[in-house]
Amino acid sequence: MAGVKRALCVGINKYKNFPSAELHGCVNDVMDMQAILTKYWGLAKEDVVELIDEDATKSDIMKNLEEMVNGAKAGKYTKLFFTLSSHGTQVPDVDGDEPDRADEAFCPHDLAQKGDEWDPAHVITDDELHDLFVQLPENVELEAFFDTCHSGDGLRAIDFLMTRKPRYLPPPSLKAFEKIEDRRKRGVGRLFLERGLTNHILWSACRPDQTSADAKIGPSWHGAFTYYLVKNIDKSQNKLTRPELVAKVRNDLNKDRYSQVPQLDLEATRRKTTIS
Repeated sequence: MAGVKRALCVGINKYKNFPSAELHGCVNDVMDMQAILTKYWGLAKEDVVELIDEDATKSDIMKNLEEMVNGAKAGKYTKLFFTLSSHGTQVPDVDGDEPDRADEAFCPHDLAQKGDEWDPAHVITDDELHDLFVQLPENVELEAFFDTCHSGDGLRAIDFLMTRKPRYLPPPSLKAFEKIEDRRKRGVGRLFLERGLTNHILWSACRPDQTSADAKIGPSWHGAFTYYLVKNIDKSQNKLTRPELVAKVRNDLNKDRYSQVPQLDLEATRRKTTIS
């Protein structure tokens, strides 16, 4: 029987129109997060929808998110989880709300180019997510985990000596790049909180000026952020508060020479609580 919590977990290693952009750890991230959702956070397996590779088109991702939001508006759900492991990218600010900023965006399986820029029908922007999630009732909490990045800044030199790859695709042309060059990066969490989505908790794999790593850790590939997040949740049996957890993840990444610094955006009232 379905519960009052619902989750969508998205992981994309393969890109229909960009085979050279293939990642390796995103599908494993979905499996890892699904295990945590059912082990510690009170969801049954049927409460977790997984979209992987070919199933993770923009239309399917947005359709499932809309179903979750509509279910919450109808009183079916009191807590939503959304996890996304994929390439990130940037697009020119499409609605003019922030003329000095570029919009962060996420790459679905069917990412496509239209003219000099990404095709809006096949890329998911932070504004689109905001416009959907702002519809959630005040008593419904959304906890989102983005293991992706929105910056073209390179990894440190040591990363090229190890098995790591940035989860970032640059704009598809010089003209598109010039439209976002030198614009300030806000980060998805900042966007949501600045616009009053205070009942949402947002985890990002890195600062908006950094890249997050798709990395071979031991025998298998993972998002570095997701790997250390899951590791510390398991190690503590989910007893850490969110600030304690993000501090542990940052420390582990730093010890293993990852340059990314995960971000946690939430209201002060939720700082003393664990994820549930």
